[in-house]
Amino acid sequence: MRILGLDYGSKTVGVAVSDPFGWTAQGIETINRKDENNLKLTIVRLAEIINEYNIEKIVLGLPKNMNNTSGERVEKTMYFKNRLMKEFSLPVETWDERLSTMGAKRSLLEADISRKKQKKVIDKMAAVFILQGYLDYNK
Repeated sequence: MRILGLDYGSKTVGVAVSDPFGWTAQGIETINRKDENNLKLTIVRLAEIINEYNIEKIVLGLPKNMNNTSGERVEKTMYFKNRLMKEFSLPVETWDERLSTMGAKRSLLEADISRKKQKKVIDKMAAVFILQGYLDYNK
């Protein structure tokens, strides 16, 4: 079963997919969004990815605060979750994404990737961290 991992943000959506066995997560791309409130182009691109990789489930990062409270980003993420379920008729699970961006930044620094290049891939790497955490937990 292939699973799609998403790091949903106001300007970008980081995208990762699992291998067919559900062991590892690979970063695919970062979808850039021009208008935070318009999901149409994001949905169109996700449909292409879902079809290309035969996705059967979506894991969506849930941006809770460090003290485990929910803020405005959680509300927007839950709206996006509902939209994904409606558009694709696939199960969508949320996964705690706290520290996923920090982990991605640390990995990129350890790989000696320049700060300029980091900005281009950080959301995709955060999606990898979210999906890999989910896969590891469910092994």
